[in-house]
Amino acid sequence: QMKATVYLTYQQIQEDNLEAMLLDAQKLAYGHNIKADEIFEQPRVDTVNNVFGMLYIINGEAASQSQFYVTDSLKHFVSGALYFETKPNFDSIYPAVVYLRDDIRKIMETISWKE
Repeated sequence: QMKATVYLTYQQIQEDNLEAMLLDAQKLAYGHNIKADEIFEQPRVDTVNNVFGMLYIINGEAASQSQFYVTDSLKHFVSGALYFETKPNFDSIYPAVVYLRDDIRKIMETISWKE
């Protein structure tokens, strides 16, 4: 009903590519800086379940209003992005953005890794 999609990508960490994945995730988020009014970072650190990540909250007329990644820093890397199927009008979509950001936080909080 919100005409929005959260795109998820899973990548397996190989040898020394974690740094490149982290830089790519940051570049994708900050690539929206041209249209964004502001971008906030909310780190995720869960040492009990070995889940670390970042939620990028993008406010303004950007194409994506949220981007994130989570990783165990050893084998698994998941990134995601929220996009609406409409021209960005932040004031109009704001209630849906807030709702879906809560869903993204829930994904980040509940993700676990299987061996």
